[in-house]
Amino acid sequence: MTIEAFYEPLDTDLFASSPSTAGPWSPGFQHGGPVSALIGRAFERHGTRVARVTVEILGPVPVAPLRVATRVVRPGRRVSLLEGELFSGDGDGRADSPIVRARAWRIAEAPAELEPIDNAEAPAPLPGPGAPGLSGWPGAHLDGYLSSIEWRFVRGSFAQPGPGEVWGRPRIPLMAGEDDSPLVRTLVLADSGSGVGSQLDFAKWMVINTDLTVALNRDPVGEWINMRSRLQAQPGGSALADTELADASGTFGRGLQTLIVDTH
Repeated sequence: MTIEAFYEPLDTDLFASSPSTAGPWSPGFQHGGPVSALIGRAFERHGTRVARVTVEILGPVPVAPLRVATRVVRPGRRVSLLEGELFSGDGDGRADSPIVRARAWRIAEAPAELEPIDNAEAPAPLPGPGAPGLSGWPGAHLDGYLSSIEWRFVRGSFAQPGPGEVWGRPRIPLMAGEDDSPLVRTLVLADSGSGVGSQLDFAKWMVINTDLTVALNRDPVGEWINMRSRLQAQPGGSALADTELADASGTFGRGLQTLIVDTH
């Protein structure tokens, strides 16, 4: 069976989840990338460009039908604040507790005469097809999300301690019958930053993010997205993954994840 997308629309706000959404920890639970992109897609339907998205993951997201609800909480001509919720199942969501909550700032485009400012280091060039690709760790589920992305590592890997740098692009679209927007392509990949940059042994440690924040100073261009990721972790605290997001033209944004670190 050929899987053509992460999701298939069942109704205006109800979507079937394909096995490709499954994360590395279990074939029954979704990776945060497609989940974040699904809410981001809903936010985009409200008008001006999305400049920042924060996704709060309240619990495991099953590989099952998902319903998305969004609303404007602060309307405005230049800026507006949106909220979204994700529910599991094919009910209307009103009697259920959300499994994901999110907020997004929509910000009007800066004037065309603004002089560009870029103080970030340029990413490494996109490697050829022979570059190191997907690698797992003992017990990882590789047949879902991880295999649905084409990975070309510049340094590090999912099985090798970070910091790391990788170029990636989805092999399938988020939604059946649609082309991914720049925001959707970014969100599908950005939640992988903690894996790209991790210096923790996933076979020994449970490392799961509770959230994802992506801020964009411009929309990415082209299919490929570069992620340069690094991790900070301390005993008695938690962990933080910081990811620079870039394309062939340079850096366009940043991802930040707060992580639980515990023994299995």
